[in-house]
Amino acid sequence: MSSPQCFENPPNLNSGIHGAGTVQELGGLNSYVTGSPHSKLALILVSDVFGYEAPNLRKLADKVAAAGFLVVVPDLLYGDYFDLNNPQFDRDSWRKAHATDKASEDTKPLIAALKSKGVKSIGAAGFCWGGVVVVKLAISNSDDIQAAVILHPGPITDNEINEVRVPIAILGAEIDNHFTPEKLKQIEEMLSVKAEFESFVKLYPGVSHGWTLRYNVDDEETVKSAKEAHQDMLNWFIKHVK
Repeated sequence: MSSPQCFENPPNLNSGIHGAGTVQELGGLNSYVTGSPHSKLALILVSDVFGYEAPNLRKLADKVAAAGFLVVVPDLLYGDYFDLNNPQFDRDSWRKAHATDKASEDTKPLIAALKSKGVKSIGAAGFCWGGVVVVKLAISNSDDIQAAVILHPGPITDNEINEVRVPIAILGAEIDNHFTPEKLKQIEEMLSVKAEFESFVKLYPGVSHGWTLRYNVDDEETVKSAKEAHQDMLNWFIKHVK
């Protein structure tokens, strides 16, 4: 979350698109919840810096819920989204207030709440800033999640990758100034030597960082690539969250 690409084509939060689910409080977090409340399989989708109200994120949540998952999109930013329209917006203060370590810890009560409702297996996916949050869940020794997907990653460290403990998929863009194709290849090599769990790393050609959520709906190739990444994410969870 340190590249200008992280802020390109922000979502329209006043689009009138609210999704098929409802906003509920789970584990102390306002969350968009969609899918069968009786499902024993849950997915947590962690937003980028623009928050859990983003229409494309909610549409994606509805889409993966249709595969039989209970899907939760928590407001880990507590309504304080990155605001490019405010000339007084202090980016450094915002980053300090929304550290990924804190967000990861704030997800733990949500996970506990899902398990108290009978959920047996949980996957988590994160986008940019949210991807860093999910990696921290994936290195936990407390069996918080059973699988992870990181889409156009934020600043994930090599140490974090080395400490991952669950099956993980990392989906990257060819045009990414921060998480470059070279970095993605390096991560793939690091994960490939880990025999204790499965990993999947994929580079999507011709698209930019953020493409899976903040795509231009008029760009047919980018929309096609975003849908491919969404399906890859869903396939990973179908395989490992069961």
